Amino acid sequence: QVQLVESGGGLVQAGGSLRLSCAASGRTFRMYAAGWFRQASGKEREFVAAISWSDINTHYADSVKGRFTISRDNAKNTVYLQMNSLKPEDTAVYYCAADLSHPYSPSGRTSAYDYWGQGTQVTVSS
Repeated sequence: QVQLVESGGGLVQAGGSLRLSCAASGRTFRMYAAGWFRQASGKEREFVAAISWSDINTHYADSVKGRFTISRDNAKNTVYLQMNSLKPEDTAVYYCAADLSHPYSPSGRTSAYDYWGQGTQVTVSS
């Protein structure tokens, strides 16, 4: 069992930055890949970024490449999402997820992930 708790969301103006954190507990954190997804009101959940267990491999959605950076600190059991140059269209609930089956290959598919956090709201004003 893995428990994930996101934090760091909030209200920010367009062009600003936020850093989301995802604190993990339960099974050994370093044994799985992690991802960030988001869901805007009335839309389906979509992939944002993912990272392998060793942080060597990362994967980003085209919409956030060059603006967002995913990282992890296995000693602190935490995954981060640094979000820069935020746009109003980045407004969504952001979810952290853990993939126990593909630790070396971070996936962009929601179906690949076994555990999810409760989400944190990010609102970007224009």
